[in-house]
Amino acid sequence: MVEIEYKNTRVKLGASDLVYEPAEDSFLLADAALEEAEPCMRILEIGAGSGFVSAVLKANVKGIRILATEINPHAARCAKANEVEVIRTDLFRGLKPGSQKASFDLILFNPPYLPTSKEEKVPGWLNYAFDGGTSGRETLDRFLSEVRNYLKPGGKVLILISSITGLESVKEKMEKLGFEVDIVQRKKVSFEELMVVRGKLL
Repeated sequence: MVEIEYKNTRVKLGASDLVYEPAEDSFLLADAALEEAEPCMRILEIGAGSGFVSAVLKANVKGIRILATEINPHAARCAKANEVEVIRTDLFRGLKPGSQKASFDLILFNPPYLPTSKEEKVPGWLNYAFDGGTSGRETLDRFLSEVRNYLKPGGKVLILISSITGLESVKEKMEKLGFEVDIVQRKKVSFEELMVVRGKLL
């Protein structure tokens, strides 16, 4: 199994045709999460893929308790190989809202954000990592409609989006849901700009 090293962490990668390989978006979200995470926080990563971001956090922030979800069975196995506690489920579906175990200080999400038509879909499980629906925001909108149920009072979310996703639409939706919204990381990558949006519950 191939491994990559990043910030005191060695992360095992799955087969590239089955599991999303960490790229600029993964590194940007990991960097933002390292700045937001504090010792003893309860953290949830939705759609953890290989477990890269969670593994980096575990290696660098003392005492955090981190849980991940992932729909792709190949990616979930890869995350487990990286010693990330992962539930194989779609977004929040495997968690019980309102329970103490499903209440978090920080929730991370790197959603599929590419606008995708039926003709552009990738075969197999890997499609879940890329397919943002026709708007590029379909999975993100589902996430935002549920995320408040899993945050502690004053809790935060970190979401990776692209300039393709439509920052203003995302910001407007988050503010309507009661979040104070900031951009905490940004990076130009070829034809797009990647951004990490932080939402803090007011």
